[in-house]
Amino acid sequence: MSDALEDGLLAMGGGLGPERLLLAYRNGIFPWFEGDIPLWWCPNPRFVLFPGELRVSKSMGQLLKRKAFKFTTNTAFAGVIHYCKTNDRKGQDGTWITDEVEAAYVHLHQLGYAHSAEVWQDGVLVGGLYGIRLGAVFFGESMFSLVSNASKYAFISYVEQLLNEDVALIDCQVYTEHLESLGARMIDRPDFIQMLDDLT
Repeated sequence: MSDALEDGLLAMGGGLGPERLLLAYRNGIFPWFEGDIPLWWCPNPRFVLFPGELRVSKSMGQLLKRKAFKFTTNTAFAGVIHYCKTNDRKGQDGTWITDEVEAAYVHLHQLGYAHSAEVWQDGVLVGGLYGIRLGAVFFGESMFSLVSNASKYAFISYVEQLLNEDVALIDCQVYTEHLESLGARMIDRPDFIQMLDDLT
């Protein structure tokens, strides 16, 4: 990974077949499109969450306690990634999730590698996230929320499930204030790569 540029860019181009994608994740690399060209990234430092360090605010704890949403996993993967692709995000113009990306991750889901967490309100999908699971690592890709707190509810519920399944590391890729508030933090890239060697 020493070949990566200062901003983490490692390579450009190439396809999104399952073998290439899984090899990339095992080596700490993830794709992010600009236009129609896949860019492959391995940033330093890396933004991660150790499941045992999850922080749940008092208000979110109350929502979870009263089961404000119904929580499920892997029941609506295609719906989750499509909402992540099409849902407007504050401060962002467009999405990196192209049709090619959407199809590639749906395929990975069919192969058992890509997973989704969903939250429902009155039978309607209102929030969720998806990512890749390899060994004891979950590589988070994207999340969406159609109503207040839905994505946080999905994330917290899923992290608690992953902790019970002995997942030791959640890759959040790059910094967001939203995930920092939930306990994510930066670690050095060499440490991250070593963890992948040990956990995947």
